[in-house]
Amino acid sequence: MDKKVRVRFAPSPTGYLHVGGLRTALYDFLFTKKNGGTFVLKIEDTDQKRYVEGAVENLIKSLDWAGIKWDEGVFTDVKTKEDKTEVASSKTYPSILEVGEYGPYVQSEKLDVYKKYAEKLVKDGNAYYCFCSLERLEELRKTQAANKQAPMYDQCCLKLSENEIKKKLAEKIPYVIRMKIKKGEILETNDAVRGKVRFNTDFLDDQIILKSDGYPTYHLASVIDDHEMKITHVIRGEEWLPSLPKHMLLYKYFGWETPKFAHLPLLVNPDRTKLSKRQGDVAVEDYANKGYLKEAIINFVALLGWNPGEGSTQEIFSMEELIKKFDLSKVHKAGAVFDIKKLDWINGQYIKKMNINDLYAEALPFLKRKEFFKKAAEYRRTEEYIKKVLVIEKDRLTKLADVGEENRFFFEDVSYEKELLRWKKMSDKDLQKSLKTSKDALEKIPNDGWTLENLEKSLLEVVGERRGDLLWPLRVALTGAQKSPSPFEVAWVLGKDQALKRITFAIKML
Repeated sequence: MDKKVRVRFAPSPTGYLHVGGLRTALYDFLFTKKNGGTFVLKIEDTDQKRYVEGAVENLIKSLDWAGIKWDEGVFTDVKTKEDKTEVASSKTYPSILEVGEYGPYVQSEKLDVYKKYAEKLVKDGNAYYCFCSLERLEELRKTQAANKQAPMYDQCCLKLSENEIKKKLAEKIPYVIRMKIKKGEILETNDAVRGKVRFNTDFLDDQIILKSDGYPTYHLASVIDDHEMKITHVIRGEEWLPSLPKHMLLYKYFGWETPKFAHLPLLVNPDRTKLSKRQGDVAVEDYANKGYLKEAIINFVALLGWNPGEGSTQEIFSMEELIKKFDLSKVHKAGAVFDIKKLDWINGQYIKKMNINDLYAEALPFLKRKEFFKKAAEYRRTEEYIKKVLVIEKDRLTKLADVGEENRFFFEDVSYEKELLRWKKMSDKDLQKSLKTSKDALEKIPNDGWTLENLEKSLLEVVGERRGDLLWPLRVALTGAQKSPSPFEVAWVLGKDQALKRITFAIKML
């Protein structure tokens, strides 16, 4: 690549960071790192009706949590750099800092810039003032719908004379500025993902580029920003593909070089419907709050529409591997299926690889939220005890929010019906004998020898020919449950005193 790569991520402060937005940001990051470029984070807040308080800070927090780093743009905290890069406070968002020489990086801070360019388009004959009322536009849409016509502006105001326009402006009649689309043109470009794409201007509407409140629409603002910030590559979702010809025309009208575009496939549910909040969680913070590790989420999101190709079956990638292998040419065109089962599996793989100290640090906040943990005896809330629980649960966990859920007997006293102790057709006498055998074997193990290895060895020495006759009653006595880790593992976590206490309770029941 001749120019230094400059890529931007431009979220709108309308609430949370969507997983689709995270994927775009991740691909921006990977592409930039792979090509030694600059990654810019800017805020597109021209749609003031959808603004959500605190959303900018939340977007930055979510990206930072995911480990996606940017070089320029908006930050919540930044240390003064030795290269003396310009740092300024945002005028719109007091808690935000803007870093870089191509700011402002918040669109609402440059309305005068957009207006200047919009008026230049009017002056050059590539745009025009439109004074149509909302009522007229609504009637136009109804008529077109009744006639089964595409909903497009009829260029009514394009017919106004210069004097009529001046008069309306002088009378301060509300107006918008629309692009003037020249019909009969074929626009072509090569999309980095989709290959050659063609558009016929006959099917393009005279898009509004400056609204009556003085705010630009996405079309005008994004083109101006990308030009002024020297963006070389625009990576965005497929939903913006219909806007591409309008943007190409704006670059042409201004006489600017067009950046390289890459339109990513939509995220879809397994039934191929578009991923939406109505059908499940779509916010990054929702998955973080459920105990999905950031490394697993990044790994999963990277595979939503991309793989390294060349027959690779690799599914677990570190960030370093993703940077090394990422290539826009390997991004698929078809919709990417968001399979929560795949995310669970990937998350489980990362949990399995964690050392017990890191797992304890990550899992403890989730455990502290649970009522059964809050009510647990003090010794069951110690670091040593919890780590033993995690050693047993580690290979079975899919997400950290599940810690303890399937094995509450580690934190609560057990309660169960006597019949649950019975293995097949064992009599009460046989059950008592079995539990007494287990108890005797465990009592012989000294406290300092209470290890998984010794527990398994001691119990298997007395198990007899039918393992179920010994192990099933012992499992139920220790857990009160039909499904659980092995009785060796449970006894090890509970400790000698608690294990013997539960076995004694079971014998007395019989």
